[in-house]
Amino acid sequence: MVIMAESLHKDGVWSALFSEPVDALVQRYTASVSFDKRLASFDIQGSLAHAEMLCAQGILSEQDYADIRRGMAQISDEIQSGDFQWEPGLEDVHMNIESRLTALIGDAGKRLHTGRSRNDQVATDIRLYLRMETDNILALLCRFCTVLLDVAERHADTIMPGFTHLQVAQPVTLGHHLLAYAEMFSRDAQRLRDCRTRINVLPLGSAALAGTTFAIDRFRVARTLGFEGVCRNSMDAVSDRDFAIEFCAASSLLMTHISRMAEELILWMNPRFGFIDMPDRFCTGSSIMPQKKNPDVPELARGKTGRVHGNLVALLTLMKGQPLAYNKDNQEDKEPLFDTADTVSDTLRIFIEMVGALTVNEIALRTAALQGYATATDLADYLVRKGMPFRAAHAVVASVVRACIARQCDIGEMDLSDLAQFSPLIEQDVMDILTLQGSVSARDHIGGTAPAQVRRVIAEMREEMAQLFGGSASSGTLD
Repeated sequence: MVIMAESLHKDGVWSALFSEPVDALVQRYTASVSFDKRLASFDIQGSLAHAEMLCAQGILSEQDYADIRRGMAQISDEIQSGDFQWEPGLEDVHMNIESRLTALIGDAGKRLHTGRSRNDQVATDIRLYLRMETDNILALLCRFCTVLLDVAERHADTIMPGFTHLQVAQPVTLGHHLLAYAEMFSRDAQRLRDCRTRINVLPLGSAALAGTTFAIDRFRVARTLGFEGVCRNSMDAVSDRDFAIEFCAASSLLMTHISRMAEELILWMNPRFGFIDMPDRFCTGSSIMPQKKNPDVPELARGKTGRVHGNLVALLTLMKGQPLAYNKDNQEDKEPLFDTADTVSDTLRIFIEMVGALTVNEIALRTAALQGYATATDLADYLVRKGMPFRAAHAVVASVVRACIARQCDIGEMDLSDLAQFSPLIEQDVMDILTLQGSVSARDHIGGTAPAQVRRVIAEMREEMAQLFGGSASSGTLD
């Protein structure tokens, strides 16, 4: 429904049609201005592009267009200075701005809404907002990946235990371990870049649901606002929130990766591990235990991940039963979306600083790698290279480990004569592959733990990042 500004009245937006004012409780229940006012700058941006097009098409006079620009400039200044008076009775950000514009410039303000509806207006505002937030998050992801690659490069040779089932499995390097997270966040960036292409499509001009009888130029508005295309179906344009759901889905995966890293940082900071220390500014103490240094930031990030997941479920549930086209339900799309963008941005900003400032205990990492018989697989591989079937080698090494448990020593600490008792294939050269450094360096293939491979992948990822993030903040345009 296209709502004309003439219906504005001191009793509310709908008083020209309705016989009684809106109930006060209903007014509070249905108003969205308390949270959608953060869309104000995008609403003004979209309105100015719409007005420019109306003027170019001869639908709006040059004088009206000049008055609209002047009025919007004053409104923008008032909002930025905090002097703008938001009226809950005017329901939302759109009607608040339109009402103020009409008060400032008269009938020209009433003509601005020609050829559009709040339905396509809010859909445009959200896309403009989300495009900006996506670009901001992409820039933060670029910085975070850079931090991860920097730390990984410094620790390409730092040996630590690799875990499966949280049990010591095989030796890896801290650099290799951190590259796993860099890969995760690189995929997150790819998803967000892909999502951005579907965000960056213009719904304005679809009006309430059926388009408009005015001779508008939607492509002109799209070019002005930096959209890559226009929505082809007016009903889908005003009711679609797939792009918001997709953003929240990508954000949920991103926060899942943050949460996995947070869990490891929490474990690694525990004295039982002692792998890292976290700067005091990212920790808190205890009100009763003076010795405590709690990793509150990663713990809270782990918790906020559930919040972002909940926002995704909220949006999916919001849309699942809606018939075409626009419904009032969609007013509830903004708070989960705003909260997701804020949470992801704040979390990334903190993790950029925190991860870059971690202190790594290389001795503790190496000591831990000596526990749990981490080179057992290397011994099995050694026997296979000597001609023994892998399953037989697996059984032989299991016997070696059982003997080490009884003697309370590592495999590499056993004498050659003792090892040779388990198989005649074991000779002097076995000692080289039983060292942590030998184990790590032996996996010298793409995806392996060898320091040379770690450094090669870091160089590759830096190049990929330059390509992936280089244009993240640019707006698409139409020919």
